[in-house]
Amino acid sequence: MSKYICIHGHFYQPPRENAWLEEVEVQESAHPFHDWNERINFECYAPNTASRMLNEKGVITDISNNYSRISFNFGPTLLSWMEDKDPETYHKILQADRISKKRFGGHGNAMAQVYNHMIMPLANRRDKETQVIWGMKDFEHRFKRDPEGMWLAETAADTETLEVLADNGIKFTVLAPGQAQAFKLWGSNSWHQTNGTGVDTTQPYIYQLPSGREITLFFYNGDVSQAVAFNHLLNNGLDFAKKLLTTFHKQSGMELVHIATDGESYGHHHRHGDMALAFCLNYIEKGKIADLTNYGQYMEICQEKGECKVIENSSWSCVHGVERWRSDCGCHTGGHKDWTQEWRKPLRQSLDWLRDEINKEIEVHGKEILIDPWEARNRYIDVIIDRESGTIHEYLNENPSQSEIITKGTRWLELQRHAMLMYTSCGWFFDEVSGIETTQILQYAGRCLQLLEQLTGRQLEDEFIMRLEAAPSNLTEFANAAEVYTKVVLPTRLDLERVGMHFAISALFEKDPNSLNIFNYSATSTKLERLEAGLQKFACGMINTRSDVTFSEKKFSFAVLYLGQHNIIGNISLDMSEEKYEEMKNNLTKCFSESNLGEMIGMMQEYFGPHKYTLWHLFKDQKIKVINQILDESLRQVYNSMRKIYNRDYALVNMMNSSDIPVPKPYITTIEYIVNDDLRKCFNDSDLDFNELERISAEFEKWSLTVDDPLKMAQTAGDRIYRTMKKVHKNQKDITLVKTLNDFFGYLVKFGIKPEISKSQNLYFLTAKKVQDLPPENVWVAEFNSLGDNLGITVR
Repeated sequence: MSKYICIHGHFYQPPRENAWLEEVEVQESAHPFHDWNERINFECYAPNTASRMLNEKGVITDISNNYSRISFNFGPTLLSWMEDKDPETYHKILQADRISKKRFGGHGNAMAQVYNHMIMPLANRRDKETQVIWGMKDFEHRFKRDPEGMWLAETAADTETLEVLADNGIKFTVLAPGQAQAFKLWGSNSWHQTNGTGVDTTQPYIYQLPSGREITLFFYNGDVSQAVAFNHLLNNGLDFAKKLLTTFHKQSGMELVHIATDGESYGHHHRHGDMALAFCLNYIEKGKIADLTNYGQYMEICQEKGECKVIENSSWSCVHGVERWRSDCGCHTGGHKDWTQEWRKPLRQSLDWLRDEINKEIEVHGKEILIDPWEARNRYIDVIIDRESGTIHEYLNENPSQSEIITKGTRWLELQRHAMLMYTSCGWFFDEVSGIETTQILQYAGRCLQLLEQLTGRQLEDEFIMRLEAAPSNLTEFANAAEVYTKVVLPTRLDLERVGMHFAISALFEKDPNSLNIFNYSATSTKLERLEAGLQKFACGMINTRSDVTFSEKKFSFAVLYLGQHNIIGNISLDMSEEKYEEMKNNLTKCFSESNLGEMIGMMQEYFGPHKYTLWHLFKDQKIKVINQILDESLRQVYNSMRKIYNRDYALVNMMNSSDIPVPKPYITTIEYIVNDDLRKCFNDSDLDFNELERISAEFEKWSLTVDDPLKMAQTAGDRIYRTMKKVHKNQKDITLVKTLNDFFGYLVKFGIKPEISKSQNLYFLTAKKVQDLPPENVWVAEFNSLGDNLGITVR
């Protein structure tokens, strides 16, 4: 075979973690999901590990892991999030790379990526090197092999960046066709200037670097990539496959048709794009016109490599080179014709100024702690990957047994990490300086300013804010980026004192508050007193809080009073002695026991001062958690009241209904609430009670009830099916389990519930492969095939 096809997906999300918490906070714009990572994972990343092939009736006939047949890269920060939040998808991606090595001659599909998607031509040499080293180290940790290729953020390239890749052993990268300045085809001695017309993308090219090294460059097919990303080619998998197959044009010799797009095209940007991709891959494999390949394999088998030169400071998403990330070049996402991006240049200038000030301090003061700050930074990725066992001891000048030295050293390295995170490309990509991507990089800048002040005493924040004033916003609520920083970023800042207050408030509601983990902080109480009187709660104590990142620690005393609803008043002290604490505790508990709340609040101010904390000072997710804990008690009371009314008055209300006497609406509401609760309990019980389901079904029909929160109920039903499906997968002899599921589907139809069954379909497919040799007349097989009908999947 001399014709090959390679499809590359660039799967990436910017780091979204709160710069202090190291966790992604709730993002309302991603509703009903917690955040955009979770939403896009559900729509794209997870489906591509188990993509469906459908027959003409819409029934699933095959399931495949697309990642095992396409070239791909995942951003390291995205994989770090996925490893924690969706380990099943994460491990299937790693597994796909292992499978692809067997498929493609020992070459895995996965490519590495520069660490946090920094625009490399705009970075200094040291940052370029760290981005590449961190990206490679992260890749090696996850995929257990050396990367052959590396994806550049926005494919942005210059000669220095390509030198850094080659210097670190990277063999190839992928660029846009418009990034080629000139090329020489294999077997030819003539150089061709592209002059904006592009390059022959069907062969790889060697770029001879000034250092004497070389790197292989693949320029993807721009027309087909554009059709996939923007022109709806993924509406039909057959059209997709035919488009690729008809792109070959050579009569002889080896030829590669390859495309590259954002991986999110396959499911997030285009619904069911993963299925179009799966169909396309199957069609190509079965057609035998071309072979699927990846870049590593093709680089090995293809001897017909040309030579090329690249356009300096070029990229795939800005026709002006890399101006999109440093000026108002005219590139934007659309939708707001009257908006400008004049903010981009002063934003970059402000961050460049901050970076340079940080680097000056590192050269002077960082070297007092770290033997070689820049080498330590390059190796710090080992700690980032594994916070539990990673250590910085070998980087330190002084005795690492001293905790304050370890904290200082870690702070210097964390300062450098955040100084790189603040250059994540998405901060400039979109149209408005107050967007979530830009506020994210400003948050990283805020963390840099805090760490720098802790380490050196230098306060640069006022000047940084002044510089941001030159970056105008398009929205009336923000005059400029300075207001975005002060209104949006500063309220998210925290220190150990604020963490202590989080612990104090949590101590009111947690069952075991003596030791709590709050994101990347831990808190342990040395003294704790909790009292309740009706709705009111009181807690006081002494706690030690510790950062699990920098290992800094502080000890606090606190007192917090809950007055009911959302009314919480808390105080905290850094310097209260144990004697003073005991006095405060005794006096406040006496006031509380006497219900003298007014005097108690005044006394709290005497001991702690006027500054107090309320519910509104909590982190967003923690605030939601506490509010839900408060609501739980109220909802329990609502439930108990409605259950009492239901049990007491049901016979009367039923008689009214049977006699065609209008039933008051509050009774119908009560019945609907209670019966829905019964349904939820039935779904969650360890064993399905079909007598109970029949009773609930009759109640739904009698009272014309509707399912409460159908999305949540669909998820609950889906979880019920999956739990039972796992038992079926382990035991292919128990026909009762299969019958249970089939009967359950019948009731779901009655309730009008469409369960979330994708995971159950995947497991059914695996089970079917295990039992495919059983005779069709087998009673268990017949029942199992009926279950496939209910799940919308057939494997026969």
